[in-house]
Amino acid sequence: MDFASIIQKILILTPPILFAVTIHEMAHGWAAYRMGDSTAKMAGRLTLNPVKHLDPVGTFVFFVTQAIGWAKPVPVNPYNFKNPRQGMMWVSLAGPGANLIVAALSAFLLRTFLGAAHTMGPAGHFFALPLTAMAYVSVQINVGLAVFNLLPIPPLDGSKVVAALLPPSMLGWYHQFERYGFFIILLLVFTGVTGRIIVPLIFSINRFLLGI
Repeated sequence: MDFASIIQKILILTPPILFAVTIHEMAHGWAAYRMGDSTAKMAGRLTLNPVKHLDPVGTFVFFVTQAIGWAKPVPVNPYNFKNPRQGMMWVSLAGPGANLIVAALSAFLLRTFLGAAHTMGPAGHFFALPLTAMAYVSVQINVGLAVFNLLPIPPLDGSKVVAALLPPSMLGWYHQFERYGFFIILLLVFTGVTGRIIVPLIFSINRFLLGI
């Protein structure tokens, strides 16, 4: 791959990755704020500025895998909710839910851009094809972010959903498990486990959204 191709690939990947990460974390903060917790708002996380949300390692993993990764967790105080466990479950689901909505919209835009490329001649190809590539990447990244974050491994969103559903007697054990979560995530990513299990699921959802 030559230098020009590398630059082109980075330019196509960067906007979808930044937007996917930003909308995911902002959705967490917005859901918390709507349910009575202003911690994320006070921390400046209810913003579309991606710099506020990026995690260096998680962003690097995004560029390498083009399917999975993570951002800095949005601070949430569940004791500001009427029902802390249920509130955390809905806050956790808001991020993946926002990504799936963006993925569906991106799939629609991809078909729109493809139609423009076919009907507008050379000018359409010049403008529509890069946008088509970004829309395709956006579908892939947003589905990947949603699916990956629903894994029941702390601190991913799926762990908060599991914690909300577990009986109180098991919560202490599950919270102790959190200290090892980040290392388990890195192990799953860099040993290829996610590539063999999670990535095929991501591609299946992609194909469904894209109608292929």
